[in-house]
Formats: sequence, C-alpha cells, structure tokens
Amino acid sequence: MAAGAPWPLLVHAAGPELAKAPTGIAGLDDLTGGGLPRGRTTLVVGAAGTGKSMLGVEFLVRGARDLGEPGILVTFDESASKISQNVTSLGFDLTQLQDAGKLIVQGFDVDPAEIIETGAFDLQGLFVYLDEAVGRIKAKRVVLDTIEALFGAFRDVVTIRNELGRLFRWLDERGLTAVVTCEAGINQLTRHGIEEYVSDCVLILDQRVAEEIATRRIRILKYRGSLHGTDEYPFLITGGGIVVQPLSAVRLDHAAPTERVSTGIARLDHMLGGGIFRGSSTLLSGSAGTGKTTLSAKLVSAACERGEHALYVSYEESPEQIMRNMRSVGIDLATWVDKGLLRFYSVRPAASGLEGHLVGLEYLLDEMGPTVTVLDGLTSFHHVASDRDVASVVTRMIDLLKSRGIAAFVTTLGLDNAETSDLAVSSLIDTWLLLRNVESDGERNRLLFVIKSRGTSHSNQVRELLFTDEGPDLVDVYLGTGGMLVGSARINRQAEDENAEFERTTVMVSRQRELSRQAGEYQGQIDGLAAALAETRSEIQRLSDAADYRDDAVRSDRDSMRRQRWADAKPAAGEEPR
Repeated sequence: MAAGAPWPLLVHAAGPELAKAPTGIAGLDDLTGGGLPRGRTTLVVGAAGTGKSMLGVEFLVRGARDLGEPGILVTFDESASKISQNVTSLGFDLTQLQDAGKLIVQGFDVDPAEIIETGAFDLQGLFVYLDEAVGRIKAKRVVLDTIEALFGAFRDVVTIRNELGRLFRWLDERGLTAVVTCEAGINQLTRHGIEEYVSDCVLILDQRVAEEIATRRIRILKYRGSLHGTDEYPFLITGGGIVVQPLSAVRLDHAAPTERVSTGIARLDHMLGGGIFRGSSTLLSGSAGTGKTTLSAKLVSAACERGEHALYVSYEESPEQIMRNMRSVGIDLATWVDKGLLRFYSVRPAASGLEGHLVGLEYLLDEMGPTVTVLDGLTSFHHVASDRDVASVVTRMIDLLKSRGIAAFVTTLGLDNAETSDLAVSSLIDTWLLLRNVESDGERNRLLFVIKSRGTSHSNQVRELLFTDEGPDLVDVYLGTGGMLVGSARINRQAEDENAEFERTTVMVSRQRELSRQAGEYQGQIDGLAAALAETRSEIQRLSDAADYRDDAVRSDRDSMRRQRWADAKPAAGEEPR
C-alpha cells in the first residue's frame, strides 16, 4: 500500500463512485471524502451560534468564486444585506459575486399565514422564485437558511413531512447541490424530528464550553452512498473562513531528507552524528531551569546564521523577555529579528481553543515559510485542556511541520529523575534530548542526554551543559572511582588530577635525568675499557709480529752459516736427507 493511502476498509468498492461537490472548506472535504453529494441535499443541523449559516455561505462563495459553480442563497431569518455584512468578517464579498452574476442572495420574510391557501400548505411561490433564479445565473448550488422559518407555525407532522419531501425532491430533480440549515431539536436531532430522514447527508454542528473555552465541533451523522469520517471534529470560524483540522486527515507520508543541519553547538552536533536531519522533530524535555529555552534560542540563531528563516512560538514568555534573557548567554536574537530572518509569536494557551492555536500556527507558516520552528512551553496547554486533547493537537502541530519539511523543536517539562515528558508525543519525535539538574556539593548543575535519535548513530554519554558568555557549550563529566562529578567538584578534581600529573611528570623527568647521567658514566667506562682492550689486542699483535720476525731472522742466519761451512742443508720437514 502506498504511503498515506487510506486503510483498506475506507476504500470504496469497485464500481461508480458517488459524484461530489467540493466545499472548499479546509478539512471538511477530507472528512466527506471529497465534498457534499452532488445533485443532492445536505442538512446542516445545529443550535444558534454553531456556524450553520457561515458554512452554507462559504459553500456557495467557494463554489462561485473558485470552482465555477454559481449559487443561490435564500435566507428566511435575516435580510440579504445583513447576511452580506456578516460574512465580510470571513473575507467574503457577496456584493462583488452578485455583480458578476455568480451569486444571488435573497431574503424572504416568511409569514406562514400568507402562504396557506384554502387550508393547504403551499411552497409553490418559493419553487417559482428558485426556478427563475437558477435559470438566470445557471446556478449549481443552493442554500436555504433556515428551514424552520417555513414550518415554524405548523404542528401537522404529515403536512410538514410531505412538504419537506416535496422541497427536497424539487431540488434533486433539477440536479442542484443543496444545503439546508435547521435548528437542533430538544430530545431529538431536529425541531420536527423528520428533516434528517429526507436528507442524503446530515452534518451536525455543536458548540461546547470546557475550562471557560468554547469549541465548535462537527460530525457527519449520515452520508448516503459514501464512506465518511464518523467522529466529532473541532472546527474554527476564522478570518479566512471555516477550518476543520481532523487528526484522521493527517497522513504518514512525510519526506525523509538525509541532509543534516547544525544545532549551533559543535559538541552537540558530534553527539548527534553530525547534526539533526532537516525537517525532523526534536523534543527538549527537562525540569524548570535546565536550559530548554536557551538551547531553543541557540538552535534558531544557528538557522539564522545560515541565512534561513526561523519561527519562535512561545506560550509562556514575551519576545522582549526572551531576547533580553538570551543576551546574558551570548545569544543575540534581536539582530535576526531586525534582519527579518526570525519572527516571534507569543500567545497564552488560554487565548483560544486548541484548534485556534493549530490554525494560527498554520497561518504563520503560510505567511513566513520558515525552515526551523520552535514551540516553546507546550506544557502550558495542560492548564486549559485534557491530556488527550493536548496530545492530539501537539501531534497535529508536529505533523504539520514535518509535512512541510520544517525542523521542529518542542520544549516540555519533565522530571529530573526520570526519562519522561508531560506530553504523550515522545514516540512521534525523531530526536529526544533530555536535560537534567543534579545537585552536589551545595550546587546545581545541568546535564544533557541523547535519549534517542532516529536514523543516526549517536552518543550514549552524559555531557555537562554550560552557559558561557559565548553561548551554550558541552563538556565531559568527570568519571572516576568516586562516581560522576560535575560543576565545581569536576573542576576541583580536574585541578587535583592536573597537579598529581605534574608531580608525576616532575619525578619522572628527574629520574630520567639521573638515569641519563648514570648511562653517560657507564658509557664512558665502557668506552675506556674498549680503548684499553683495543690497545691490549694491538700490543699482543705487535708482540706476535716481532716474534715471527725474530724466528724468520734466526732461520735465515742459520741457513747462511751452513752455506758458508758447506754443511749439508738440514732437510725441511717431509724432505729426504741429501
């Protein structure tokens, strides 16, 4: 199966698929498998303030403006001018679309007494208007907002059901993709309890308040002829329209670059096998004061030094406070802000719902296009939402960054004595750096561990993290028979070791000199004996040579005397006598 493909159970069976009309609403088309049923009617149900009208208007606007499908909005609750004014907050200009002949907005002030003729409930006037309007602009989409205004004065369930069926059939017969909004009922889905049965697709909108924060949610109750998402999904009404961000829409199809980028700390790069992979995610966890924010600042500063754009999102501190604090450790972030390479965005978690923070992050990424992003202080989200919801939104934040090839750095609180994080997302992280405080000899010092780093060989050694005037640095801890020493204890022990080594070196040099002197003396003695030996051997040779010469002279003299006396020569050895 290809990366990012849906599960087999969510794939349509062989055969023609249901035609769908894209809504253009971010995330909603993912939930519906491509949009609302084309040529059919969709019912949107919700209480006041849940966003029914906004959804209908955006469905029309995006169809008319972006997809070439003109539309008609018929409102029974508000005037056309009021509707146009309301949706300007979403960035939609209905007047411009009407002038271009792509949209018709018509308000009806419905008085049920006026449309009852001879005791019968009659929608013929509405049909006549719609038929004319559809023909005028060749409309493909229709929105009726809200249906209760037509039937609010009637209690005859049979009549209402017949007229609803007649209305929906009229829309279907003309191939119109329709959205009909209605109010939620009490102890039943809709006010009359029958609208959902004659609709091909039913969307339920809801708004709940938890921890003093309101969150809108959407659920697809039914969708005839199509598979669809069945859970509840939070959504937002933003300045750019409705945004639905379902976790189920996130696919595991991220690229896996092999390029490494520096963290800005040479020793840390070495511990990570040459730096971090571009587009990967890194978790910095540790208790308060371990240096998570400082390391994050160094990471974005390193990116800016390479000429890249970086985004720093803080949920606990203001930009000015962060820049001031970082100057004390030699990190000048203000320079990068002035050059337009670094952008800060600080916001309290309680400022909006979790979905608001997710959508806000997406807008920042679209606007700036950074290569590195820091999410600092995500632990604060636990004050405004449940652990499950926090884990869900952080997961989507990380996936959003990774899907765009952006290196993500996430900071979160953890315990000093445990390899834990208060965010249940450590399994999603590529690299996990654990920072820890240790107390010894009346002082606290910082340690850094690499818990994991996927796809690369990395150090399993502990390093001491120091903050100097030139920025963060890592040094080796002292390991000896007394255990691990850091801080002053490490410095003192290193000084003691250096003194001991100096003394050992001094003794060794002195001993070497003494032995060299003795060796010189012994060599002198050896050289003298060798000379005496050579002289003795020479004297022996001279004596031997002199003896040979004397013997030769004696023999010569004797031979000479024999010849003078005419004596017989003495035979030499082996000769016969004469």
